[in-house]
Amino acid sequence: MNPSHFRALDLNLLRVFDEVMTERSLTRAAHKLSITQPAVSNALQRFREAMGDELIKRRGQEMAPTPRALALWPTVREALRQLQEAMVPSSFVPAQASTTFVLAMADATAAKLMPGLVEVMDRAAPGISMRVVPLTTRDPRRLLEAEAADLAIGYFPAAFADLTAKAQAGEVLAFAHQRLYSGEYVCVMRRDHPLARGPLTLNRYCAARHLLVSFSGRPYGFIDEALASLGRERRIVLTVNQFFTAGKVVAQSNLLTVLPRDFVSVTGFADQLVLRELPFAMPKVHVDALWHHRLHRSSAHQWLRETIATLASSAFTP
Repeated sequence: MNPSHFRALDLNLLRVFDEVMTERSLTRAAHKLSITQPAVSNALQRFREAMGDELIKRRGQEMAPTPRALALWPTVREALRQLQEAMVPSSFVPAQASTTFVLAMADATAAKLMPGLVEVMDRAAPGISMRVVPLTTRDPRRLLEAEAADLAIGYFPAAFADLTAKAQAGEVLAFAHQRLYSGEYVCVMRRDHPLARGPLTLNRYCAARHLLVSFSGRPYGFIDEALASLGRERRIVLTVNQFFTAGKVVAQSNLLTVLPRDFVSVTGFADQLVLRELPFAMPKVHVDALWHHRLHRSSAHQWLRETIATLASSAFTP
């Protein structure tokens, strides 16, 4: 963009661009902005001319952004957010708030955290609502980028490896995180399982039939990666996407599964299960809260993060 064009740029065009990028629809953007669709089209055309790029093209019923638009949008969105915070500072008062937070986490994590969080809401923030959505990936950054969740809680090794590499390369990170707790996984089976007695050797473990908890549905997990490093493998005969389902199935079958140790006690049927240490070395599993940096300074989001961190420190064994 020519510097003279930038000085004359109507900042309202940035709001229109942001809304169209969010909604991918001129009609929905017009509704959100409380203006007419022709006004949105006119503003978008003026912004195209100022940027010297089509920015967004119609493709069927959807509006498809160009590579330039995709590169520009995060900067525009963050600038608008910072401008709003600077001009309209807000102080979050839990007792008076009516905010709805969306949390992405596995059922095992929710089972430990949500009872305490509901208690805090009842006592200190009765107008607040929480919506928990399931994790379908070990890398929830796309979910957070799309604002489909305010906070993701889980074990995200691939995401953190990439974030670490970007930080070391001097890149500006779009995400922030906080360590909540460290846990461990154990082998779980029904109480009368043949392997519930005697030593659980690596050979006996690999020869058994297994159930895998996979958020994505991929029949291969970090336990299989650990076995592969030893030149071993196990036979997975069933894959589910919830820890609770896995526990119920193994309690009534000869399958083995791997569950977070802290989760077993809250299943409601722990007396039907036997926990055995895995017959190979596994590092501690670090569970983190991950969020998009655009929410980092939000007082409401800060309250959410601090509350969850406090609950996690007491809900999970060290």
